[in-house]
Amino acid sequence: MVEVSNSRIAAQLFTLREYTKTPKDIASTLKKVREIGYEVVQLSALGPIDVMELKNILDGEGLKVCITHVGFEALKNDTSRIIDEHLLLGCPNVAIGSMPREYINKDGFYRFAAEASAVGQKLAEAGLTFSYHNHSFELEKFGDRLGLDILIEESDPKYLYFEIDTYWIQHGGGDPAEWINKVNNRIPVVHFKDMGVLNGQQAMFEVGEGNLNWPRIIEACKNAGVEYYAVEQDICYRDPFESLAISLRNLKSMGLE
Repeated sequence: MVEVSNSRIAAQLFTLREYTKTPKDIASTLKKVREIGYEVVQLSALGPIDVMELKNILDGEGLKVCITHVGFEALKNDTSRIIDEHLLLGCPNVAIGSMPREYINKDGFYRFAAEASAVGQKLAEAGLTFSYHNHSFELEKFGDRLGLDILIEESDPKYLYFEIDTYWIQHGGGDPAEWINKVNNRIPVVHFKDMGVLNGQQAMFEVGEGNLNWPRIIEACKNAGVEYYAVEQDICYRDPFESLAISLRNLKSMGLE
């Protein structure tokens, strides 16, 4: 087995979702990710695969799993299985990619904050953290409060953490560094993706290739206690493996390892 290092930069596999549909695809993709230079991954958007087979592939490539994305229904109704799988994989963090659509209203944000805290408590009792990943709709005002503020302030800080996504915060008119600071010590993993302009429209870019203020964002992450920097690019304008390589190279040039 290849020795796993202490790298803190992760590849979010959602970027490569077109290449992770079968166990064979997953094995090939993880091999390429490791060859690019990543030593940590976030599991998301994988096709059906037995968890032990997945563990064997990861171990064989020397890849560590820092966090996952799991559906909210599974988290509520199949908690024991989720816990067992994460413990088997040695993954300490669980996240949800977004709240279900039925919660996206004023009352729903408060309800989700309570329900997510309850899920987080169950995970915490097993030694795992639970994080919420934002998009930009959470920066809509519901009454006199932003949705994301409701989630942060109405949830139990011991049980609900946050996986702030830099692109989506900027997309919603927010300042990524400020929102990272808001969840100080509640953000084990951050999502790094850049924003630029393409043909007059906001677009996703490799980290360091767009217009976000990365020195300020990275400083905020360090102050907030971020453990892992997960590179994600929902839409790539070149080969997504190349995009991940560019982001990794740029982050290393910024002083991250």
